Amino acid sequence: MSNHNCRLPMCFETVRTPLTSAVADMSPEKSPADPVNGEVHQFVPPLNFSMVDYGIFRSGFPDTPNFPFLKTLGLRSIIYLCPEPYPAVNIEFLNANGIRLFQFGLEGSKEPFVNIPDAIIHRALEAVLDGRNHPLLIHCKRGKHRTGCLVGCLRKWQNWCLSSIFDEYVRFAADKARVSDQRFVELFDISSIKQLPSTDSYS
Repeated sequence: MSNHNCRLPMCFETVRTPLTSAVADMSPEKSPADPVNGEVHQFVPPLNFSMVDYGIFRSGFPDTPNFPFLKTLGLRSIIYLCPEPYPAVNIEFLNANGIRLFQFGLEGSKEPFVNIPDAIIHRALEAVLDGRNHPLLIHCKRGKHRTGCLVGCLRKWQNWCLSSIFDEYVRFAADKARVSDQRFVELFDISSIKQLPSTDSYS
């Protein structure tokens, strides 16, 4: 993963409309499923879907109509940031496609001063940085606050300056942006996050 020293972040625009073709496959050994019986499939990304880095994606909660799109990503893992049990239909999709679920339950709250547990974000970030889990999708409910905090801490680990980190956070949170989330990212200690296996290949 590349470092960013107060440069503008890579601009991966949020996908807001259905796609009729798959995104580039991040895993060389996996390719989008061929049309069945000559049918053309429409690939619908989850809410707030975007690429974060090579082999790392983010979104809101994926529903059944999003499953064909997710298959094109060749995912190995999903980082789920909500405390609620994962729906049975989603579990079935993961099992059918050999995708591992990592759940790090962060309580969702509209209160401005609710503490975000450092230890949970720390463990989630280590899972994200472990190249053996790639390609992976990070998601919470809307892909805004909990996902935004984790991605913000990832950007801090990548040496992005705070202004670029917060610009990216606000792009997804929009008018729901929380000062408490940005404050958490600013104070998050990345010194104990170790360098993990390379993410350059998915062997």
